[in-house]
Amino acid sequence: MDDLKRLKSLAAEIADIQAAIALLGWDQQTYMPSGGAEDRGDALSTLSNLVHQKITSPEMGQLLEDLRSQQDEMDPDSNDARLIKVTRRDYEKRVKVSSEWVKEFAKATTMAHSAWEEARKKSDFSIFQSHLENIVRLRRDYSSFFAPYDHVYDPQLDDFEPGMKTAEVQAIFTQVRPVQVSLIKRITAQTAVDDSFMRAHYDEKAQRDFGVEVISRFGYDWNHGRQDKSAHPFTQGFGIGDVRITTRVEPNRMATALFGTMHEAGHALYELGVDPSLRRTPMASGASMALHESQSRMWENLVGRSLAFWKFFYPRFQGVFHSQVEKVSLATFYRGINKVQPSYIRVEADEATYNLHIMLRLELEIALLEGSLAVKDLPQAWNQRMREYLGVIPPNDALGVLQDVHWSEGLFGYFPTYALGNLVSVQLWEVIQKDLPNLDKQMALGEFGELLSWLRQHVHRFGAKFEPQELVQKITGSKINPQPYLRYLQVKYGEIYHL
Repeated sequence: MDDLKRLKSLAAEIADIQAAIALLGWDQQTYMPSGGAEDRGDALSTLSNLVHQKITSPEMGQLLEDLRSQQDEMDPDSNDARLIKVTRRDYEKRVKVSSEWVKEFAKATTMAHSAWEEARKKSDFSIFQSHLENIVRLRRDYSSFFAPYDHVYDPQLDDFEPGMKTAEVQAIFTQVRPVQVSLIKRITAQTAVDDSFMRAHYDEKAQRDFGVEVISRFGYDWNHGRQDKSAHPFTQGFGIGDVRITTRVEPNRMATALFGTMHEAGHALYELGVDPSLRRTPMASGASMALHESQSRMWENLVGRSLAFWKFFYPRFQGVFHSQVEKVSLATFYRGINKVQPSYIRVEADEATYNLHIMLRLELEIALLEGSLAVKDLPQAWNQRMREYLGVIPPNDALGVLQDVHWSEGLFGYFPTYALGNLVSVQLWEVIQKDLPNLDKQMALGEFGELLSWLRQHVHRFGAKFEPQELVQKITGSKINPQPYLRYLQVKYGEIYHL
């Protein structure tokens, strides 16, 4: 077993370097001075290339080849067998990518992130345009490493959703889109819900403190995490013992920090729950971004926007924000935080319209990679699709094409996983409700321990040990299926809007 021991040693070294890369990335988005972008880009470029070289080294290739016979004799679900399988998959992908590309991409995205922050602040796409053009070129080059492929977008998607094809995602979205569009039309024909209280002025520190109380009750462990501010909320892990979150607080948009904090805590709870035996291996993270998003969207929406949740938290909320919601009943508050209304911002979109924001981004990413859309025309294309899909046109770039951080980081292929995560969250939720029939009563008492324990047992502890579709099938009995999510939307919003 000397080969296996060496593989584990190499995996640990790679994990340590990736933790250092993650720490530099976290600092870049939280505390790094704006003038440090070029130096940070050089450091990240060097470290990213070092990881690439270690994963694609002749030694790694020979180890994986030598371990084939041993793997055949192992329990296929054992940690050792899965380590070999996951590492081999990563090796076989990375060995196709040049070191020069890895270095150039790390530098380009670091510079692009700083440009995006400035562009978003000034609401001026032109500041970001040349950087995005460079990233699109690099992402096309990345796909070319994997030719022939069924679709140019497949290699991008596979990085976040292993094994899934563009055609599969498009087929799922084809099922979802008409149902959601029909639901939105039926809802908007009803009397509008009053949510004016959500746009009152809410003290920034009080918002932040309330969010901290909520996620502490969820089970977020402050001995293994912290919360900071960033231009776009994100979660970053440096190992299973240190997983940090950020938030964005806006005084006149209460939902931004509150539900964003719940969302990021869901991501963090996932990685903090990975089995310690997977520490310093490529399995010590989520199975895929759809699984990751299933956790964040579950805590944000299925828990955080539920009536049961607010039966416990609303008296506390009224105590903190007395002047804003003193005369707002629980029923009115619940309807307000679940109001369906097409809007500009994805992260603040209601459940009924959210997936349309994702479908819009998927279409734009595909068009950019196919070359049918030029980066310079992206703001116009964005606004056109916003009008077609949601009936609204952003008044400026900051509320439109510049609102998301993802393209500045080169994360093409990520956006579809948000919608897939919505679907998986409800698939899991249906099983959870059968296994925990008193869940609503527990949430109404502010108790989330059994829910977190269920997720730790069935989802979190496995990390990336199983492929996403494999894990979903193990838990729910089927692969990713949109029907539970569509049922959930129709029942929930049918009750709220008396459809």
